[in-house]
Amino acid sequence: MPSTLFIDGRWTAAADGGTREIHCPADGSPVGSVSEATREDTVAAIAAARSAFDEGGWSGTPAAERGALLLAVADVIGGTRKAEFARAESLDTGKRLVESEIDMDDIAASFRYFGRLAGQEAGRVVDPGIPDVASRIVHEPVGVCGMITPWNYPLLQVAWKVAPALAAGDTFVLKPSELTPHTAILLMDVLDGLGLPAGVGNLVLGAGATAGAPLSEHPDVDLVSFTGGLATGRVIAASAAPTVKKVALELGGKNPNVVFADADFDAAVDNALNAAFVHSGQVCSAGSRLIVEESIRDRFVDELVRRAQQIRLGGPFDEAAETGPLISAAHRDKVTAYVQAGIDEGAVLRCGGEWPAGALESGFYYTPTVLDACRSEMSVVQDEGFGPVVTVETFRTEDEAVAIANDTSYGLAAGVWSQDAGKTERVAARLRHGTVWINDFHPYLPQAEWGGYGMSGNGRELGPTGLAEYQETKHIYQNLRPAVTGWFPQH
Repeated sequence: MPSTLFIDGRWTAAADGGTREIHCPADGSPVGSVSEATREDTVAAIAAARSAFDEGGWSGTPAAERGALLLAVADVIGGTRKAEFARAESLDTGKRLVESEIDMDDIAASFRYFGRLAGQEAGRVVDPGIPDVASRIVHEPVGVCGMITPWNYPLLQVAWKVAPALAAGDTFVLKPSELTPHTAILLMDVLDGLGLPAGVGNLVLGAGATAGAPLSEHPDVDLVSFTGGLATGRVIAASAAPTVKKVALELGGKNPNVVFADADFDAAVDNALNAAFVHSGQVCSAGSRLIVEESIRDRFVDELVRRAQQIRLGGPFDEAAETGPLISAAHRDKVTAYVQAGIDEGAVLRCGGEWPAGALESGFYYTPTVLDACRSEMSVVQDEGFGPVVTVETFRTEDEAVAIANDTSYGLAAGVWSQDAGKTERVAARLRHGTVWINDFHPYLPQAEWGGYGMSGNGRELGPTGLAEYQETKHIYQNLRPAVTGWFPQH
């Protein structure tokens, strides 16, 4: 029986002995067997985190020491155990090994950023404008943090939560996606090996309805941070409301990529491919809405289709592969239905829309798909597909481009392409999206905030604000010369 839950400093099996088998989506091969937590396990993990926080050992550790631990984690994930982590990530997700290796570098960078930031947040002194009064603002840990993370970038999304929480002095219970648990297990092994005190970091594995639900419901959890789909995010927000805990939600997007006629044509086409088809489109910030100026539309889309048809699919260790499978059979069925709905509404299938045959039949592959002649009101334009699918819309004027790009309930990310610097700045200022790339798509920086407008969620990850999410702000007002006020006279 596997013992892959980490609760109160100990590796343990699930309370009922439950397990889950993990298979690689590239070919269905077995990856490993892990414990499947019950609600009882998660409640035990919350109790461990609560006790560890209330005892004050970790929050009372000097911030520089907390930061040093994060820097050590970065050295392990980005250095001594990088190959092990990358392989585990690729086996769980099916993504190419080279992509997982890049992810490990990004993860190390996130731990390194928060490790360095940890000792730099000293608060601030406030001028009260009153004699003999000292006033200051301090930042304190929020407490026990529940973290629920997705399967598309398993350890990266974990790092964006665990690193700032530990930097702030919080304790946590982590519930990664039940489909991709292995790098979270490895991370807890690293933290344990580096001396993280018992109870500070806890790991439960399993389905959201059982292992995850207590993290948003339990009164001993002070903050719940979730990255995933909109429907689940709504459930989490509602579950958290009775205890009025802090809630941070990153719920995906339907991200426009606006290409003006004066853009660098080759660069814009190449990046449109990357925007839509990296990791088979299983990216919250994927550029799944291509919005092209009418005068270059036919040429641009023809070239995009030609290039998309050449993308080679394959498994994690196929060096010739350029993108991998979808995460599961159920998700591939969802993407298939999504594309068909777009066609039924009038979209023109230019390429893709198929399950490849032959050697790839044992995996969950879906060919890169371009849907042309789309309109904003179509479900395929408005709904997040989370697959290798890009829709094409057309505009004539700058105002029309902005209106189309903002015609979404989401607001996570957007791109704008033009060689006119004034135009790109004007458009970027008007786009209602949390990240806007100019003449690029997809890069992020650990020191720059990440999050969205509208139904893309609330709160921010990364940057100084990403640390502040895991802190409470306290005002300390000190009267240096206390005296009788005389407000109520003595009788």
